[in-house]
Amino acid sequence: MSSAQLRDRPRADVLIIGGGINGLATFRDLALQGVDVALAERNDVVSGASAASSHMIHGGIRYLENGEFRLVHEAVTERNALLRTAPHYVRPLQTTIPVSSTFSGLLSAPLRFLRHGGRTHVERGAVLIKIGLVIYDSFSRGGGLFGEGSVPRHTFRGRRRSHRLLPQLTPRAKYTATYWDASLHDPERLAIDVLRDGLAAGGERARAASYTAAVGQSDGGVVLADDDGEFVFRAPVVVNATGPWVDRTNAALGAPTRFMGGTKGSHIVLDHPELLDATGGREIFFEHADGRIVLIYPLKGRVLVGTTDLEHDMSAPIVCTDAEVDYFFDLIGHVFPRVRVDRSHIVHRFAGVRPLPGHGDVAPGFVSRDYRIEESRLGTSRTTVLSLVGGKWTTFRASAERLADHVLDVLGQPRRRSTRGLPIGGGAGYPTTERARHQWIGAHAGTVGFARAARLLDRYGTVAADVIAALGDDDRPLRTLPAYSTGELRHLARTEHVVHLDDLVHRRTSIAFTGDATPEALAEVADVVADELGWDAERRAAEAARAAGVAEAPDTAHA
Repeated sequence: MSSAQLRDRPRADVLIIGGGINGLATFRDLALQGVDVALAERNDVVSGASAASSHMIHGGIRYLENGEFRLVHEAVTERNALLRTAPHYVRPLQTTIPVSSTFSGLLSAPLRFLRHGGRTHVERGAVLIKIGLVIYDSFSRGGGLFGEGSVPRHTFRGRRRSHRLLPQLTPRAKYTATYWDASLHDPERLAIDVLRDGLAAGGERARAASYTAAVGQSDGGVVLADDDGEFVFRAPVVVNATGPWVDRTNAALGAPTRFMGGTKGSHIVLDHPELLDATGGREIFFEHADGRIVLIYPLKGRVLVGTTDLEHDMSAPIVCTDAEVDYFFDLIGHVFPRVRVDRSHIVHRFAGVRPLPGHGDVAPGFVSRDYRIEESRLGTSRTTVLSLVGGKWTTFRASAERLADHVLDVLGQPRRRSTRGLPIGGGAGYPTTERARHQWIGAHAGTVGFARAARLLDRYGTVAADVIAALGDDDRPLRTLPAYSTGELRHLARTEHVVHLDDLVHRRTSIAFTGDATPEALAEVADVVADELGWDAERRAAEAARAAGVAEAPDTAHA
């Protein structure tokens, strides 16, 4: 996935700028239609907003109070589909809402539906939440979470049953409401699967390049820049899928816009067994004292806590601040007051900017999470520019389909096939029953053992078969990270477009997320993949230093 492929043939039917999940999904869709499509990403793929998610695929229950029924219907439909097409990474998630009042919010609810979005906070009470869940159930019943048409309905519990279920829960909680959504265990790996599918479907007519920036325009072409300098790439259609950087990209292309008004959302990851146990294995999704909807989410043996919703200047660094950390500690105490948390429990923190539209005086929590496509021209040329405004992980397939259809209309080409129901990457042939899982693991246990075959299946889906085949005779567990092996990491470095060490530890694996990216581990991983990536001793040291600092000082210089 080198920029050399774009340099050698600097033209295509479509150039996609931006390698987040929406750009990658559009790339995959167009490749499946036989379109000659190229993609350029300034940094690593799925390293911007798409790498800062709350790890959920959800129907958007809270969007109901904004009156966004179309979006909720689409999101629920896509959620249910992803549970079938990407079962290796998208899995059912039991979600519980603690509720401390009965009737609060009923009078203000009509204003929310009218989307006034005022900043005065009125708590959502049990009756209002009950109404919302009944409506949400009506959307969810159309597709099966555990089988076609069999989504479990929500349940409501009173004080006694709620505290028996969650003993650490705040005494203020009078009720709990529980419903089902879906978790996204490995967002970046799902994105890599989407990219892999697109490259395989398109063959020579599908090319993608990371660390290749769109920096300007020249006579109807897009000026791209990589380590070797600049070159002009020409395509009759340019798709701007750079998320919160859409306006900055359009400005670089000589066509300034003011579409975006993204808000920053931060998260922390805690290694805290007591808090993990307090969640009861379910996501706790609730309203904090300021009215912000936040979450405490057990994942990978850690606890993910988020998220904020703050106005953000895209020229400023995108980091999780100490003030946000204090906010997270406060919200944990709001729900689990007997659980003590401090900074020593933090093993990872991250932040991103949501690609929201400009919203004036509307409070961030009430800004539409829907998406739209804006059409313009590249300079004075006839080149069509399609800018995606908005977009979510949950609806990435649907928004990509809409973008691809718009592209096909401009090109005058028919759609050959739909992506509906099409398995993604390691979700193809994934064993979804215990019997099928046991059979798959047994078929590969002779090479790596039963336990490791199970771990690799969980990590990669059925693509694990390729990983196992590539391990080699010299494969051995890492000293600092025994859950990973030398052959596994070398295979990822060789086949998954790794350029820098942080690509590997932050986005191809969960090493950073779980807090295992210690200086010793980074040095060992750099040594393991050095030969594959042509790194000498100086480069290995530089890559380890870069990977250690990337979470606290991310590169925000997207186009």
